[in-house]
Amino acid sequence: MSGLRAGMIGLGAMGAPMARHLAAQGHLRGVWNRTANRGEALARELSVVAASDPAALAGLCDVVLICVSADADLRAVVRALLPGLRPGMVVVDTSTVSPLTARELAAELNERDVGFVDAPVSGGVEGAVKGRLSVMVGGKSADISRIRPLLDSFAATVTHMGAGGAGQAAKAVNQVMVGGIAEAVCEGLALAEKLNLDQQRLLSVLGAGAADSWFLQHRGPSMLQNRFAEGFKLALLRKDLEIVQSLARELDISLETVALALRDCESLVAGGDGDCDISALITLKRRPATGR
Repeated sequence: MSGLRAGMIGLGAMGAPMARHLAAQGHLRGVWNRTANRGEALARELSVVAASDPAALAGLCDVVLICVSADADLRAVVRALLPGLRPGMVVVDTSTVSPLTARELAAELNERDVGFVDAPVSGGVEGAVKGRLSVMVGGKSADISRIRPLLDSFAATVTHMGAGGAGQAAKAVNQVMVGGIAEAVCEGLALAEKLNLDQQRLLSVLGAGAADSWFLQHRGPSMLQNRFAEGFKLALLRKDLEIVQSLARELDISLETVALALRDCESLVAGGDGDCDISALITLKRRPATGR
């Protein structure tokens, strides 16, 4: 036990199970969520405080963890935290945002003698629930060593990638591969449907060979049954790929797979499917080529 008192902000599909793991290890002291009733319900479940605002939560804690959807949300939360932050505290962001945002927030908080660690996660909702996330960390070694017991409560692996922003840079690379693998698996299974191949036999043989992947294992069966309700939302992948595209322009590198995946995500989000799991990409791949 580290003795650290932790607070959690952002109690969605990823943040809520992470908070539960923190509570199970005796670290969690309070929570805050923009939708107040969600925060209050989880606080009752875990017997912790439902803070009235982020600054009040900071007053209860040594470390505040954040799990929100986008750069603007993160910046707003950090602004709201400022009145409650004290020298020696650490703010840990598990969201997926741009490396630039992470570096800027780290510089702002460091001026107040508050640590900032960017710690985006990979592993999906299943990984969060099971406490088996992969965490990519950027920041100062001393801050990371201090908060490591908190990360370990919900992680299978924690890897220090470098200085502030390096965790988000690694997550950008991760999302290139997530988008590309999703595109390939969805195209492959759409082709399999046209070829009238037995679904269970196909998934079995693919999963035993070089075509295997986390996405195939966890989303192959559900997408073939047209179930897209749970998992990583298309709207969030679109947001992440926009971050990657911005990095690509900055670095003058062509990422054609990202462009394709982003185009497909934008098409489905525009059609009202933004809350669907990214395996809903198969619905595009099933369409006649002339109808896309």
